[in-house]
Amino acid sequence: TYVSGLEMAKFIHDGKATREQCAMVAVKNRKNALDNPAAAYGADLTIDNVLDSEPVSEPLRALEIAQSADGAVVMVLCSEKLVPSLTDKPVWVKGIGWATDSPTLESRSWGEAVSSRIAADMAYKMAGITCPPKEIDIAEVSDKYAYKELQHLEALRLFEPGRAGIALEDGRTLKGGDLPVNVSGGDLGVGHLIEASGAQKVAELYLQLRGEAGRRQVDNVRVGVAQSWRGVPTTSAAVCVLSNE
Repeated sequence: TYVSGLEMAKFIHDGKATREQCAMVAVKNRKNALDNPAAAYGADLTIDNVLDSEPVSEPLRALEIAQSADGAVVMVLCSEKLVPSLTDKPVWVKGIGWATDSPTLESRSWGEAVSSRIAADMAYKMAGITCPPKEIDIAEVSDKYAYKELQHLEALRLFEPGRAGIALEDGRTLKGGDLPVNVSGGDLGVGHLIEASGAQKVAELYLQLRGEAGRRQVDNVRVGVAQSWRGVPTTSAAVCVLSNE
């Protein structure tokens, strides 16, 4: 966790976000989780609640760290040929990408998620996406630490550097915004499912794209992106683009 504290400090020092914006991620996602029956850590918090919670690794606070949860995800993947015999509402895997940045702390780029950017570019190329902010309707990204949501949104090229936190303040990444992020509650609200965390994000998009997400359903979603990161101290990340068209 101390590594994430150092990275968060670098992220803030570089002007990519403020302490308050990072805390807002925790507020948003834990509140979103209240509408998800599969989420373990839903809560109605304020920014002050988050900033006043126990310091873990300066500037990281306890309420900005996802807690572990038991979970299982089951999905059926099949070829295009078999789809008609299984469902009339398929969700298509349009693009995937996986990458790893430097394995050592000394040689990696602090304050940005390089592996997620590389993985996203791979997935977008496969999916034929050339302008992510205009073509992606919903996103589920890793927020094991609250600031990582903002960092990963930049890596996915959904916002310019330093703009993800501002977009959150403006309500753009809320459920009713133009790019809802972690409507499921994310890792902070659902719980960190370790190696199943990425599958949880894909499963959430599957429900959203089929219109089956219940109270957290977002209207008129056609294309979604899921991103996951293995966690400290690794730099491995994966990205998947899904669509109902």
